[in-house]
Amino acid sequence: MKATLFAVPASHPSLAAELMLRRKGIEYRRLDLVSAVHRLIVRWLGYPRGTVPALRLDGARVQGTREIALALDALRPEPPLFPRDPGRRRAVEEAESWGDEAYQPVPRRLVWAALRRHGSSISTYLEGARLGIPISIAARTAPPIVRAGVRLNRASDDAVRRDLTALPALLDQVDALIREGTIGGDQPNVADYQIGTSTALLSTVEDVRPLLDGRPAAEHARRIAPDFPGHVPRVYPAAWLPQPVGR
Repeated sequence: MKATLFAVPASHPSLAAELMLRRKGIEYRRLDLVSAVHRLIVRWLGYPRGTVPALRLDGARVQGTREIALALDALRPEPPLFPRDPGRRRAVEEAESWGDEAYQPVPRRLVWAALRRHGSSISTYLEGARLGIPISIAARTAPPIVRAGVRLNRASDDAVRRDLTALPALLDQVDALIREGTIGGDQPNVADYQIGTSTALLSTVEDVRPLLDGRPAAEHARRIAPDFPGHVPRVYPAAWLPQPVGR
């Protein structure tokens, strides 16, 4: 079985796909693409959307966290990424969709907007990247990429303020999914990887760490993605930040 994963450094969905490949015990090659530019390259490679993760699996092109999980389960059923019980599977699929559509964009916008304010932090998100050039050079040439990332992800001040306001409720939802047993069990599923990597990326933003402290979501992220790269110091105005609520 030949597998090539096209990814972006510090991309949480890319890491989700990589962790699922590891879970299945499938050997793979990871090729990192330059963020923002990756949208053109992935389409040039023949994928229908300009997004990562994009996987070439035994010659077939598979794109997106859920699609990759389905393909991996079809090729190697054990250990499963989707529960066998129909009811539990529906719950996991709904959680994965929520993680993809509602939760995943938030840490991405918060990080891009934070890097616009503190550009030197970009090198921390490039740790372990496989770009084919030294990390020091990639970091020095990153400002145009950061500007493009902010624009493409619509990481405006207004959007960031809305995300920060919504964040406690999003984290409450992650905690609820853990309490219900949809995620956080002994055997990680596709929703664990989708949601846990998003929380891990959130935890790299110093401004939002107080909102994570003591939450089951934070422990879940440490278990799923303990080595997520990146750190950006406090950059947002205090008035934008919601106050942690006692739990």
